[in-house]
Amino acid sequence: MKEATLGEFEELVLLMVAAQHDEAYGVFILESLEYKLDRKLRISAIHVTLKRMEGKGYVSSRFGGITSQQGGRRKKFYVITAL
Repeated sequence: MKEATLGEFEELVLLMVAAQHDEAYGVFILESLEYKLDRKLRISAIHVTLKRMEGKGYVSSRFGGITSQQGGRRKKFYVITAL
């Protein structure tokens, strides 16, 4: 089996997920990284990275409840795995 490695951006996203424990979601990760890196990022870059890391087994996800704040949509929360 080929070893799954992380790129620099993946490591940054993983650190943000770890810092928020079970409450990390896409927009929060985006805003945190933009603040820390002092540059603009795209939400699609965050979502693609999270999906790729979930496929590699570095994070897992769950859906939160429906809120009016999200326009009836549920947030997808991420947590790091034991891997």
